[in-house]
Amino acid sequence: MASMKSFASVDRFLTEIASSSLRPGYVLAGDEVFLYDRCRRGVLDALVPPDLRDFCLHDLDLTETSIFEVLDRAQTPSLMAPFQVFFIRGLKALYTRGAKKEEFGAIDAYFRSPNPQALLLFVADHLRIPTDLRKMDMQDKDRFERIRETLGDWCGMVELARVEESDAIRWVAESAAARNVKFDPDAARQLVDALGADMMLIASEFEKLLLYVSAPAQGRLPHLRDSLLIANASAAPRVSSPLGPQSPSHQDEQAQPSQLAKNHVTLGDVETMVLAAKQRSLYELTDAISQHDRPRALALLHGLLNASDGGEDAAIGHLYMLARTFRQMIIISEKNVRDSRAIWQVLWQGFRMPPFAAEELIRQARRYKSRRELTRAIRLVARADLELRSSPANKLLVLERLILDLATEPAQLSYASTHQFAMEL
Repeated sequence: MASMKSFASVDRFLTEIASSSLRPGYVLAGDEVFLYDRCRRGVLDALVPPDLRDFCLHDLDLTETSIFEVLDRAQTPSLMAPFQVFFIRGLKALYTRGAKKEEFGAIDAYFRSPNPQALLLFVADHLRIPTDLRKMDMQDKDRFERIRETLGDWCGMVELARVEESDAIRWVAESAAARNVKFDPDAARQLVDALGADMMLIASEFEKLLLYVSAPAQGRLPHLRDSLLIANASAAPRVSSPLGPQSPSHQDEQAQPSQLAKNHVTLGDVETMVLAAKQRSLYELTDAISQHDRPRALALLHGLLNASDGGEDAAIGHLYMLARTFRQMIIISEKNVRDSRAIWQVLWQGFRMPPFAAEELIRQARRYKSRRELTRAIRLVARADLELRSSPANKLLVLERLILDLATEPAQLSYASTHQFAMEL
């Protein structure tokens, strides 16, 4: 696979690890877990034999172990292994509460005469390095420069920055080709876009998709498809429904085997298997609602139902997500959130939207003039939910009426009757 810009720093590091130009220490700077795992696997494959892992691999944390002890262990040759590797987390502890002159003095003393049979890897995962370094947060930039000034003379700096979307798309296509699977360009783009270029999520969903499309057409195929769909459903919010789990139609079961046997990932496969890709259609629906675009909102509703495995029977799940989205918008509006970074401070873990939807949801929330309009939307969704649970004759009619009501700008309240009542009193 040809080198990509987002992977260049890691590729250089792995090249050094495999060659004789290995430095005594490195700083893995950044919180991109996918790139960190790639670095770690490369180090283990090159320097840590599996049968000696218990003797030569050390995972330490500076919040629990002092730097003096770490350096002493690194300086002491092992009797059981010819080479030792130290992954040292908690690097932030070296740069808080005081100047730490003794600690940095000990580090300088070690690297002036390092143990040639040891490798020190400092993990600075308290830093967030964006794709464009010019947009790096000032606090992170100051911390990064401080690390470079104190450790850069002795250690190689490996930047674990966020992966660019174009590189993530290319990684998906080339990784699939290396495993003899064709990944359509629009499918790769949808996968990356739906997951906000989060490489750990992309890699996880990528493996799921490859398993989905490369399974044998006979035998265990139906069971594989069912288990993957169940796994997808378990990642979604649990919604109690009197309808129970829905099974695909007989026609879909007949069509699926020939599709799965082709080792070919299409846009439809991504939309079927990746939860965030399904959520994107929901945010497009709320976008049309917030703009009071009734025709577009109805068209998006029908598209959402057609793409659902349960069709109209999945309506309660869609209502749950609609209510959740309007609740998120209420908090965004009340806290006067203006950019995506502030969202993660006001929305708690488990109640956040996918990364790709943050800016879009802020724009949608700002279209509503008051909290009253948003609470009205939640009441309308609750009323439709009650109707659906009462087994209506036509579920689609209930949903269409809800979308039309949501996409209609509420009429201005008239105070004439109230004024008249006050006058009579």
